[in-house]
Amino acid sequence: MQRPGKKVAADSEESNDISQQAENRDQLLPQEASPKACEEEDTEDEEEEEDKFYKLFGFSLSDLKSWDSFVRLLSRPADPAGLAYIRVTYGFLMMWDVFEERGLSRADMRWGDDEACRFPLFDFMQPLPLHMMVLLYLIMLIGTGGILLGAKYRVCCVMHLLPYWYIVLLDECSWNNHSYLFGLLSFLLLLCDANHYWSMDGLFNAKVRNTDVPLWNYTLLRTQVFLVYFLAGLKKLDMDWIAGYSMGRLSDHWVFYPFTFLMTEDQVSVLVVHLGGLAIDLFVGYLLFFDKTRPIGVIISSSFHLMNAQMFSIGMFPYAMLGLTPVFFYANWPRALFRRIPRSLRILTPDDGEDDTLPSEKCLYTKEQAKPELASTPEHENTAVRKQLTPPTQPTFRHHAAAAFTVFFILWQMFLPFSHFITKGNNSWTQGLYGYSWDMMVHTRSTQHTRISFINKDTGERGFLDPQAWSKSHRWAHNAKMMKQYARCIARRLKKHEIDNVEIYFDVWISLNHRFQQRIVNPNVDILTAEWSVFKSTPWMMPLLVDLSNWRSKLKEIEDDIFNSTDLYEIVFLADFPGLYLENFVHGSVGSLNISVLQGQVVVEVLPEEDSLEEPYNISISDGQESLIPTGVFHKVYTVSEVPSCYMYIYMVTEETEFLEKLKELEHALNGSLDAPVPDKFAEDPKLDQYMEVLKTKNATPPPTSQEEQSFIQLFMSFLKMHYMSMYRGLQLIKGAMWSMYSGESYREFLKKLELQKMLAENATLVANATQGVNNTQTMNNTLNNTKEKDNTQRVNKPQEKKAPQKADSP
Repeated sequence: MQRPGKKVAADSEESNDISQQAENRDQLLPQEASPKACEEEDTEDEEEEEDKFYKLFGFSLSDLKSWDSFVRLLSRPADPAGLAYIRVTYGFLMMWDVFEERGLSRADMRWGDDEACRFPLFDFMQPLPLHMMVLLYLIMLIGTGGILLGAKYRVCCVMHLLPYWYIVLLDECSWNNHSYLFGLLSFLLLLCDANHYWSMDGLFNAKVRNTDVPLWNYTLLRTQVFLVYFLAGLKKLDMDWIAGYSMGRLSDHWVFYPFTFLMTEDQVSVLVVHLGGLAIDLFVGYLLFFDKTRPIGVIISSSFHLMNAQMFSIGMFPYAMLGLTPVFFYANWPRALFRRIPRSLRILTPDDGEDDTLPSEKCLYTKEQAKPELASTPEHENTAVRKQLTPPTQPTFRHHAAAAFTVFFILWQMFLPFSHFITKGNNSWTQGLYGYSWDMMVHTRSTQHTRISFINKDTGERGFLDPQAWSKSHRWAHNAKMMKQYARCIARRLKKHEIDNVEIYFDVWISLNHRFQQRIVNPNVDILTAEWSVFKSTPWMMPLLVDLSNWRSKLKEIEDDIFNSTDLYEIVFLADFPGLYLENFVHGSVGSLNISVLQGQVVVEVLPEEDSLEEPYNISISDGQESLIPTGVFHKVYTVSEVPSCYMYIYMVTEETEFLEKLKELEHALNGSLDAPVPDKFAEDPKLDQYMEVLKTKNATPPPTSQEEQSFIQLFMSFLKMHYMSMYRGLQLIKGAMWSMYSGESYREFLKKLELQKMLAENATLVANATQGVNNTQTMNNTLNNTKEKDNTQRVNKPQEKKAPQKADSP
């Protein structure tokens, strides 16, 4: 076959003479490329560039020049073996996930409280009765088993997918990025033909076994995994992450010990944890995509996820990402691996005789691939009927629809994490709801104070509620929508207490990435009647005081200076808006309380007890000043300056902490020997006998083995035991739900019996431990309790609410 651009000369004497004359003429003229030669060279260069592009990306530029060629590219036949590996791995991990993060083992605690407030994506969504919720987990569990085995594959994908999204969407407080990822992967696997290799469906259905899958199956999965990395990297370009404020003191973890030999902990935090994490997320997807860099990408990504598995409790996410890494490999890699296994050792591996995949109507083939003679000799008689069918060579509606969906899905996944300019109502200090934007670990929140108050509009009386009375989560306080949902739920619960006409107010103080503690919501707005729309900004959400972000290094210096000198003080840094005030109560057991103003001006109003004869009085504190504040009574801190005030509470810890500090000092002085002479400093201490008793008990009790000190076998056995107990309890809950459905007996009665069995088992363990003399730690606890009178009120480390005030607060 002639190369394009070449012409065959006529086989005549005249044409030969003309060619000879042209050749002689060319020798006399300057050496310039003839049009023919230029055309041939350009063609060769184009082919060479095309070849390089194909080797690099796996497809050629010509595949992108038209929609028809693009459809052919995405419908190109691919080996189903790699997809089968993803199916098996994902099915196993999601089966595990049903017990763990989806919560089957604790379904009674998560869904059993009918009075609990829920935060669904859509308000009409409500949980089913408890035993039905447990049976929903059973359906999901069966679905994951079917995915793993490839049995009734698509039915099982639906059985897992629908209950999964229902449970996830029922509670926005539990949203996270990897739960969203698992839901997407379940949806993608439903569309993919992952049961065409090493599956029960293929075992019983010759039309499925070892059949080609279209390339778009791999394209969707590869792109989704790539976007998880890359978009997470883009989100980490946030200045808080780059400056090292997002992850706190994560560098203290043992996985970073090797780096501490070369760097300080602060350097490890910034350079390794933050900048290293940023670089991995941004570039590891590219390393995994290209053949030459893939081994490096596998090493980096595997190390990254194994470290995450040790540092964070994030369920199956690190294991799922490890398991998904081979999606970037060649599609036939499992087949090549199975070939290396000696035939005598093969038990569950696919038959080596099925190396040649069979054509599928979902793929598109070239005319050479579709020639009847290439597919006329079946290697297995049960595939003869399929091989007589001519593979499709021209795209149909199915192929165009698959390509269009692939493009739409990828574009949607690229757009959704940045769509917060549409859903403005979900924005506050960060953009959108957490859980689908891939901003993993970028924002760390610390909630210092949450106060919920209500006013009975019929009587004018104000009451205060426990923030966790109807929700154990703090996540609702981060988002305006969930605040509205919680306010409505509280109003419904108060109606049961014959309080029908109410106003509800929230006062929530949060620190974002080690900034000052500050309000996130206007405490003077009735949340119940406040306007909220998902498409409009929420005016009653307070802005983040970003102008004070530069204070963080100064705050750390202040903390270090105080903590390096003594451990008897604690600090809380706060910032407040002009015209607002903080009402606080610090228990009288605190040794001393000091307020120091860093910026602005505040007025502290001290409120004596109601039965006291003392009158309230004010203390004015300006920038750079500080003042002692009496404890055991309420006080209000008003911001009276025109700019936000910044101040800090410095308070001495309680007597118990002081006792522990002195105990630690004495232990260090004795150097672990109780026979050593007691230092003069402690000779006259009235609590010396108590110190010595505690040290005797401590020496008699073997210290608990830390995670770093345990052997791999010990850690592995603890890991297995923990997950076995989780699985056992989950199966027990399923057993009870099925029996309840069959017999009509109350499921809650079954739960009471299950709890009783657990208590009996725990008591038996305690008795056995007491018999062996293992429970010596109680002696230390008793000694500590005897150092002071029993106090039923806990020391308050943060702003507290009044228990039952009789009148409304006013500035």
